[in-house]
Amino acid sequence: MAMEFLRSSRRILESSGCAIALIFLLFIHGAHSFYLPGVAPQDFEKGDELKVKVNKLTSIKTQLPYSYYSLPFCRPSKIVDSTENLGEVLRGDRIENAPYSFKMREAQMCNILGRVILDAKTAKAFKEKIDDEYRVNMILDNLPLVVPIERVDQGSPSVVYQLGYHVGLKGQYEGSKEQKFFMHNHLAFTVRYHRDIQTDAARIVGFEVKPYSVKHEYEGEWSEKTRLTTCDPHTKRLVVSSATPQEVEQKKEIIFTYDVDFQESEVKWASRWDTYLLMSDNQIHWFSIVNSLMIVLFLSGMVAMIMLRTLYRDISRYNELETQEEAQEETGWKLVHGDVFRLPTNSDLLCVYVGTGVQCLGMVFVTMIFAMLGFLSPSNRGGLMTAMLLLWVFMGLFAGYASSRLYKMFKGTEWKRIAFRTAFLFPAVVSAIFFVLNALIWGQKSSGAVPFGTMFALIFLWFGISVPLVFVGGYIGFKKPAADDPVKTNKIPRQIPEQAWYMNPVFSILIGGILPFGAVFIELFFILTSIWLNQFYYIFGFLFLVFVILIVTCAEITVVLCYFQLCSEDYLWWWRSYLTSGSSALYLFLYATFYFFTKLQITKLVSAMLYFGYMLIASYAFFVLTGTIGFYACLWFTRLIYSSVKID
Repeated sequence: MAMEFLRSSRRILESSGCAIALIFLLFIHGAHSFYLPGVAPQDFEKGDELKVKVNKLTSIKTQLPYSYYSLPFCRPSKIVDSTENLGEVLRGDRIENAPYSFKMREAQMCNILGRVILDAKTAKAFKEKIDDEYRVNMILDNLPLVVPIERVDQGSPSVVYQLGYHVGLKGQYEGSKEQKFFMHNHLAFTVRYHRDIQTDAARIVGFEVKPYSVKHEYEGEWSEKTRLTTCDPHTKRLVVSSATPQEVEQKKEIIFTYDVDFQESEVKWASRWDTYLLMSDNQIHWFSIVNSLMIVLFLSGMVAMIMLRTLYRDISRYNELETQEEAQEETGWKLVHGDVFRLPTNSDLLCVYVGTGVQCLGMVFVTMIFAMLGFLSPSNRGGLMTAMLLLWVFMGLFAGYASSRLYKMFKGTEWKRIAFRTAFLFPAVVSAIFFVLNALIWGQKSSGAVPFGTMFALIFLWFGISVPLVFVGGYIGFKKPAADDPVKTNKIPRQIPEQAWYMNPVFSILIGGILPFGAVFIELFFILTSIWLNQFYYIFGFLFLVFVILIVTCAEITVVLCYFQLCSEDYLWWWRSYLTSGSSALYLFLYATFYFFTKLQITKLVSAMLYFGYMLIASYAFFVLTGTIGFYACLWFTRLIYSSVKID
């Protein structure tokens, strides 16, 4: 009991990411699962029926999911759809009942599922899915089906797991160069269970399969009682290889069969997700990211030290000026004190983008907190996307508040106009891209296309909840008194002197985005891999640390470049502060393009458009998030330094 308590405590502490020491423990041991709130284990007695469910067909080559029964597989007498949450529907999950019949701890051999005779249409459908390397996904007791693959790693054998099994494979017969398509029509399932010694009840802790392609044979005419000669438990003839594979061609007969084996396991129910969440390249992953974080922390410390020393010297020098002659000779950032808080061009748009950035920041921060506490485990399919959507909607309150507060500081009076633009600008751009992508998916008849009912729910969340909350936040923010500027603004704008080449706005903005992107790009590789290569990502404690580093880096690089800009007597800092850290989104999109050409195998135009469309949305969100961090850092910095010097 003591050991079990310690293990459970360690899992909870590792996932919370509250302290550096615990995060380093997470580095070493990887991500661990634990008892999730609201998720209860299910006990099975011997002989209890186990309900196998089928999920979507997925391919990393097309990124277009399809429902299982879009192919002519064997069907149950009645297909029943499971209720999916909002996140599952958006991911393209279509969970339905399967014709497989499992009995707890009762092994079955060579069960005949059914027979299909291919016509030209069905043969073509199977060939297309095999050619695009589609995988079949199944679920048992909320565990996804995996294929164990043995490999030799550093001299010792190890097992890695891949989600789902391939529909089939391509190959040639010996001595022939003609490409043929073969179907995986025999499945050898292994259900792993952990048995309670006292009650003899068992809990499922693993669901594995080994697929085979077998050209089944039988004697006489086909009937429901036909016994196969290629797979017969009575004669102990079992399928152990794909020596005589089942070819996919018109008028070919395919017989689907399966075995079920039950194996007792030492793995407890609380740890059953560990095998799914373990990364195959742990050492490279941890070393790379720790190395990256250390570099960024070091650079941030150097930047902070230089800034503090330089600023302290400047403020001391400015406050010691006594004679009129000295005052007239002042240079640097103090010289533009009469213009530094002058209203920026397109100030309304800046207010809208800052409000949207606050909304993004709040959504990401709260999502990560929930994820670290275990509420958004991979076992809760679609939970992450559902949580992000709902949090985005409710964070509209803070978006309205932030935009109207800034608007009032700019001496604006029409707060409703700003609230309206805040509620509609960013969601409208994202929705426009999303609708175009959804139309493309719909044209491919993929299950990833969002149904009209879900579309209506999304529109209701936007117009029914988010928009009113933005207006409520805007009203509260506008009613509060505006913050006074530390210095008065001159009526006549000061002329900005000619700037050095390295202070050119475009150059300094592009330079400013490099460091924030450098803080996240290694972690970005693993996030993109989990999204586009159908793998699990569950190192949220670590991701939160990277997020904090990103915030610090965005703030510091923007403050440094803002200081250099003011020292060169250029007071147009409002938009530049936003764009400096926001330019990291450009590098994110460029990295996504590099990832597409180097890591993905996408060849279809529609799939490529989906990838770049979704990455464009992600980059746009990253732009408003990082831009807002940089803007608020600069606003705080300028107010601080100009309130610290004596100005007559």
